[in-house]
Amino acid sequence: MGDKAHSHTGAAGRATAADHPTSVRNVVLVGHSGSGKTTLVEALALTAGAVNRAGRVEDGGCVSDYDDMEHRQQRSVQLSLVPVEWDGIKINLLDTPGYADFVGELRAGLRAADAALFVVSASDGVDGATRMVWEECAAVGMPRAIVVTHLEAARADFEEMTRICAEAFGGDDPDAVLPLYLPLHGPPAPDGHAPVTGLVGLLSRKLFDYASGERVASEPGEAELPQLDEARSMLIEGIISESEDETLMERYLGGEQVDVKTLIEDLERAVARGVFFPVLAAAPAADGARQGLGTVELLELITRGFPTPLERAAPRVTTPEGAGRELRMCDPEESLVAEVVKTSSDPYVGRISMVRVFSGTLRADQTVHVSGHGMTDRGHEDHDVDERIGALSTPFGKQQRPVTHVIAGDLACVAKLTRAETGDTLSAKDDPLLMAPWEMPDPLLPLAIEAHSKPDEDKLSQGLARLVAEDPTMRLEHNQDTHQVVLWCLGEAHADVALERLRSRYGVQVDVVPHRVPLRETFGGRAAGRGRHVKQSGGHGQYAICEIEVEPLPGGSGIEFVDKVVGGAVPRQFIPSVEKGVRAQAAKGVAAGHPLIDVRVTLLDGKAHSVDSSDAAFQTAGALALREAAAEARIHLLEPVDEVSVLVGDDYVGAVMSDLSGRRGKVLGTEQTSGGRTLIRAEVPEIEIGRYAVDLRSLSHGTARFDRRYARHEPMPAQVADRLREEVRAAS
Repeated sequence: MGDKAHSHTGAAGRATAADHPTSVRNVVLVGHSGSGKTTLVEALALTAGAVNRAGRVEDGGCVSDYDDMEHRQQRSVQLSLVPVEWDGIKINLLDTPGYADFVGELRAGLRAADAALFVVSASDGVDGATRMVWEECAAVGMPRAIVVTHLEAARADFEEMTRICAEAFGGDDPDAVLPLYLPLHGPPAPDGHAPVTGLVGLLSRKLFDYASGERVASEPGEAELPQLDEARSMLIEGIISESEDETLMERYLGGEQVDVKTLIEDLERAVARGVFFPVLAAAPAADGARQGLGTVELLELITRGFPTPLERAAPRVTTPEGAGRELRMCDPEESLVAEVVKTSSDPYVGRISMVRVFSGTLRADQTVHVSGHGMTDRGHEDHDVDERIGALSTPFGKQQRPVTHVIAGDLACVAKLTRAETGDTLSAKDDPLLMAPWEMPDPLLPLAIEAHSKPDEDKLSQGLARLVAEDPTMRLEHNQDTHQVVLWCLGEAHADVALERLRSRYGVQVDVVPHRVPLRETFGGRAAGRGRHVKQSGGHGQYAICEIEVEPLPGGSGIEFVDKVVGGAVPRQFIPSVEKGVRAQAAKGVAAGHPLIDVRVTLLDGKAHSVDSSDAAFQTAGALALREAAAEARIHLLEPVDEVSVLVGDDYVGAVMSDLSGRRGKVLGTEQTSGGRTLIRAEVPEIEIGRYAVDLRSLSHGTARFDRRYARHEPMPAQVADRLREEVRAAS
């Protein structure tokens, strides 16, 4: 925010342990895929002297997108931590994926950070998904700033982009979104585009030229003054309007000159309180240059304007049993409370847990209590275990640089915590605590898989367990009805990464198979059946005959068995055997192999033999009777119907409702919500929404979300049932 001299680490990028929470800043970078977050992280690391050239550490690896999978995918797929140091402040930069499938990594970054940098591309603008994340941050009062990238694009316009950001992010107060610097353009290129070579500071009235690859400060020329003064006046008014000094605006409007030092202090307080959102410009350093455009200004903002961990409202803490607990959060001397925000696997080190320490101090070789609760619906068991902390380190690209301890407010990595999963709490062994988990999106895209071979089958269970331990946005299901193993993911890219990790990390090759929806069968009307199981083949024979009547019942009734035998035609001891046989056959199905439900089976008559009748014989007769009744009846296929709630921008309501109707959905109603959105409630057959997570994203340009829950089974239309039967016959 000024033009002071700066200190920073050397190219070795030494690992440091912060000595007090006030010397830490935790910053998450947010923005759509391709906005330039990773490039910006690498440019900041270069300016801070943490790397030897753009994005590279000594071994030549990148500091952010260093994973081989990210190279193959050509995009970020996981949260990366890049620590740098500037003016004696340790800055933990958290680079998040911009693609919607990896929103779980974004949420983890938001949990670990105390402030956010929203990275927007001057050539692409602000997308709906980024606006939604901004609203999430606003709801919890997280301080934010905006960084405009891709200023080298042919039609890039910083002033226009600032106006778009004020409109998208300013809400009722667009004057809270204003630039701190204006770009300085060099001579026009042959295509007419004038590159940005420097910045003009609106408060300092200084010109910062980056054309040489180093930041050089000077006084602005006469040509820059008119534009500078107009923007400067707007910025000063914006800062003063958010000032805690209520007399400052009156004095300023009365003609009093406000001291720049006072303005900067008010600006820093407004940014830290999350009520003023500065806009800055940034670009990576050219080949051979040491500083990228705007990177010094951005590091200044982070160290001086963003809050320390002490200023963050801490998540709720309880005992594992649920009793509330009060702590002096972010006190290095308090009881330990840390959270696993990310879990990954290294082929040489094993499991690595990235943790944010909220209270106390985490030390190497310490024994801690690991608590994991509240994720049983996603295939995670509740657990409370004690584990010993192994090596502590700070990551830098593929390197892990050892540290001896991690204080409250800082982030680091812990190796070889065998039971800790993403979202778990680490606390003192003698004082176990649990942090309230953060909200994660529900995975709604099913991926049914089978082991490719017998060796893969032996390793599949362990590989899947590790996969879901790393990623809480993935849910593992062993479906008891369809006997399928299903990974529930957030989208196709998420599913691709899951399969790749199974193969490359855990050596498990799987085949993707069609996902089956759990159908049911029921009788369409009354039917009678006779089960005759009579065998005489020497020795002890088998003799059992029973006659039943089957009738349909209302939905949700299950299987009802009624005994109306008179005169002892079926001996009393064998009536439970008939029921057992009927229920066993109902579980297997009577037409297409789906469980039979919602019928009453009445046992009317039968015959027994004094010697050859047995429990097994009457079980078989009961099953035969039910099959015979089904052969004479009209059998309905029942499909599961889900209650679906879609939250969508008003611009897409018509398209979404039309799409739901095309899926045989029944729209139950709509409800207007805040932020120009509508909540659509509908009932839709589950078989029609297997890929709805993907299709809705395309339909709404990534701005809608939905949830679903099972409502009931109901009869499938005849033409759909016939088509399904044909598909089954063709597959067999």
